[in-house]
Amino acid sequence: MNGLTEVYQDFQDALEQLRRTGHREGVELTAIPAPTHLAPFAAAVRAEVRRPPAPSRAPALTAGPAAAQDAGAAAVPGRAPGAPEDELATGRFVLLHDPSEPTAWGGPFRIVTWARAAASREIGCDDTAGANAWTWLLEALERHRAGYSREGGTASRVLAEGFGLLGDHEEGADVELRASWTPDGSDVAPHLAAWADTVCTFAGLPPYPRGVTVLHPRR
Repeated sequence: MNGLTEVYQDFQDALEQLRRTGHREGVELTAIPAPTHLAPFAAAVRAEVRRPPAPSRAPALTAGPAAAQDAGAAAVPGRAPGAPEDELATGRFVLLHDPSEPTAWGGPFRIVTWARAAASREIGCDDTAGANAWTWLLEALERHRAGYSREGGTASRVLAEGFGLLGDHEEGADVELRASWTPDGSDVAPHLAAWADTVCTFAGLPPYPRGVTVLHPRR
């Protein structure tokens, strides 16, 4: 909370809503430091969707040199440098609060989000990929009955191809969505739940009722 000692009740209520937000299985939500330059009050959450661990099996009888295997796994096209090998999608959700109600916001709260996932090159080259990502978010907000206004966003696609030791790897892409909107009031729980669903959709997990788990997501 940006180091401020005075916290408005509306923002305290919104924080409590975030703490109580239920989300689907398959996504891990973690509180992270919030940006300090966007609003007097802010809270932030990181989401990660990872590939379920593969069933254990007996080690192979033969294997190539460890150094070569490490080099091949060091940078898979379509995955951001340093991202975990089992990461399917990641993102950030930031709740901003300014009691002065900035004109651009149209209210005291503003939600700023970002999501990214590695995808096949075919998807990355699809001209509708950005529009699809934006549609996933709006559909998730509608599904969770999260009222909003003054929405806006940008989608980007970054194509990747390997060379040298990584030349044999499948070409891939990163798809990113940055979006912001003004929630209708301090009940922000459905907004966080909708955004978590969107990150799961980025990871290739289809929407499903709470309590049902997708064991083997496919991209």
